[in-house]
Amino acid sequence: MGKLGQVIEPVKTRRRYDRTKRTQQAAATRQVILSAARELFVQQGYGKTTVSQIAGQAGVAVDTIYTSVGRKPALLRELVETAISGRDVAVPAGQREYVRQMEATDDARTRLEIYAAAVASIQQRMAPVYLCLRDAATTDDDCAILWRDISERRARNMRDLATSLRATGRLRPDLSDDQVADIIWSMNGAEYWDLLVTRRGWSPGQFQIWLTDAWTRLLLAD
Repeated sequence: MGKLGQVIEPVKTRRRYDRTKRTQQAAATRQVILSAARELFVQQGYGKTTVSQIAGQAGVAVDTIYTSVGRKPALLRELVETAISGRDVAVPAGQREYVRQMEATDDARTRLEIYAAAVASIQQRMAPVYLCLRDAATTDDDCAILWRDISERRARNMRDLATSLRATGRLRPDLSDDQVADIIWSMNGAEYWDLLVTRRGWSPGQFQIWLTDAWTRLLLAD
């Protein structure tokens, strides 16, 4: 009892909103969803996989998939982008570690060695998803747009790489930058990896050594 008979109400403490915990939980849910989508897309194909199946595999509601990642095309895009970056989120090309390593050296062969190692590492994650996207693009309009966008981005990145290699003074003078870009673009693709590693049984290490040797012989003047 307070003065003059007033009742003193107990002080209520507000529960502090834990934003960090909520963010971590959302990220974990997102990863579970993407893992489930990857497994189903690779196993049975994009077209045969439904959002309901992904939700069941991930143990979440269908609406949770839409709010966490998006529709099926968004799921496939995120799988490709995160496979390239090797992170839980997409990373712009200029911020990737192997790109920084390549930019730190002026030696053309060293740049090709670094990039070949990166391709061998990335394709172990990306090739199954990328080939799934390629197949889905033949029947699904959204996937066709995504396939074209990513393919064109790859081509632009290889054109930039060719330009940077030309600046070292080591590229063959009889090859144009466009030809250099096309050669690298064709040999760093998931299809090339699939032929040698998946179908012919090469190890990732063998693939990396071959890629470095092939690019060095094909592209460098000496």
